[in-house]
Amino acid sequence: MIRDPKDLQRYDASERANHWVVGISFILLALSGLAFFHPAFFPLTQLFGGPTWARILHPYIGVFMAFFFLLLFLRFWKLNRMTDADREWLSRVKEMVNGDDHNMPIQGKYNGGQKMMFWWMTVCMVLLTLSGLFIWRAQFTVPIDLARFGAVIHAAVAVFMIALIMVHVYAAIWTKGTLRAMWYGTVTRAWAKQHHRAWYKQVTGK
Repeated sequence: MIRDPKDLQRYDASERANHWVVGISFILLALSGLAFFHPAFFPLTQLFGGPTWARILHPYIGVFMAFFFLLLFLRFWKLNRMTDADREWLSRVKEMVNGDDHNMPIQGKYNGGQKMMFWWMTVCMVLLTLSGLFIWRAQFTVPIDLARFGAVIHAAVAVFMIALIMVHVYAAIWTKGTLRAMWYGTVTRAWAKQHHRAWYKQVTGK
């Protein structure tokens, strides 16, 4: 939906739907996974109909998320290839955090931080999926040592990915005007010019 005719289209409906499917799946996986991570979180199993259903549903939701994350990866991996400008942006990220982003290297559709987040999430998804298969005892039989190793990797990577997602959400809220791109698919020209000037020039020709 174009809220203002001057707005720029950043994501189409299909891309936004893909993002939200992955996001909602991740929330369900985090809740059901935390329920078995520590006794303090065990009451979260009630959100899924009890501990038995939480344990049954968790791996199926994981496969569902892995599939849609793969689609997301195939859509965006080319746009997330690192460039020299991205590496310079990352080396000066402290200026960005301090609110002085006027002299930062100009960025394309994604800045260095977003690209780094994309690749970290990709690595996490691969590790979570593989380690999840090792500990899905209802479907696969693997040596017990491998299952134990998978359980450790699965838990550690899941905690790390939850932290990444929290940073991802915080950054989207912190950078005013970003969230609307995922709700409506559009951003203002001022937002694009300030945060992603190379992409702004690409889509406007100015």
